[in-house]
Amino acid sequence: MKQLKTALGVVLLLILISNIWTISKWNESRGVYDDICYLRQAHLFQRFGASGLDTNIARDDDRYMLRKLQDIHFPDPGDPARLPCHTFTAVLNKVVLQYPPGTGFVLALFPPGFQVISLYVAASVAIFAFALLGLVRAATRSTVALAGVFGIVALYLMINPTKASYSVAPTMVVCALAGFLTARLFANIGARRILLASLVGLLIGLSVNFRLPNLFLSAGYAVFFLIAFLRARNMNTFWQGLSFGIAFLIGMAPTLIANAINAGSPFSTTYGGVDAVSPELNAAVLQQYVRDGQFPLLLIAIAWVVALWRSEGRVATKEIVAVVALNLVINLIFFISHPIFTSYYLMPIVMLSLWTLLFATLDHWAPKLACDVGLPQKAST
Repeated sequence: MKQLKTALGVVLLLILISNIWTISKWNESRGVYDDICYLRQAHLFQRFGASGLDTNIARDDDRYMLRKLQDIHFPDPGDPARLPCHTFTAVLNKVVLQYPPGTGFVLALFPPGFQVISLYVAASVAIFAFALLGLVRAATRSTVALAGVFGIVALYLMINPTKASYSVAPTMVVCALAGFLTARLFANIGARRILLASLVGLLIGLSVNFRLPNLFLSAGYAVFFLIAFLRARNMNTFWQGLSFGIAFLIGMAPTLIANAINAGSPFSTTYGGVDAVSPELNAAVLQQYVRDGQFPLLLIAIAWVVALWRSEGRVATKEIVAVVALNLVINLIFFISHPIFTSYYLMPIVMLSLWTLLFATLDHWAPKLACDVGLPQKAST
């Protein structure tokens, strides 16, 4: 089994090297509006520090946005009313970026001209590390093979469809870490579970700063903790849910602050147009998802949920499956009722679910891992 782990580790390393080679040849000026807007947010942070949260187009006094639009021959780049991925906030009388600030902040950590390449290389290395963690924790030949194949797929996804939006790369890393911690959360009891609930809530809150729809990644957890409290009616379940919720709000605080600055209220959206319409079931959007590469991954997640639910064993496994199932259902309802389809909209919930299920499966089939935290084989709430 050690040889199998080594062989799969080498394969993962080769894929990582291939990813880095591919990413190193990417061009930041590929003519995509979203790219330019994320880079403008990064530019604001590099110029103004925390004050870069204010995305008023009037602050483009160095003509950064104008030059970027001229490079792609955008018509009338000097007309604020026509700027892509910007909206007019009537209450504040200014034109602002529609996106939350997280992706721009992460891009701002790297030098101009190398921001995108650096972001994707760092994200790919992080996913490689989580794939190796899965291999290390696998205790049987079948779970080693499962972890290896999963890691290969996860690394491939860091190129396609992750490259479609800069916001997806950091989201994928957060989903991997949140998936690991979710599996650990339900393998613990007492104060340790409350601490882990806080960490998971904080991570998912942070993910909202990359993509606003990541807000729904918290839904399954919130519903689960509410049901757990209503059933148990004890302080332990109360503190689990409360700690998750408070940490979640702390994590997404940058977006709330940015909303207050750019939209006039923490709970007002900077999005406009089709992104801000009421949800409505759309058969055309559903058909696009069914024909897309996200759909097989979604089916795998659903089948995995069913398989783990039907397996005998730990209470913790059932709890994890319940959270994942709730999350999948709520997120699917949102995205199939959203009027826009993209090749990456389902990736955050799918990857959060799959990483969680992977680490839950590795723990489920490795009873000795329960001893890592000093717990009996079956942990209860």
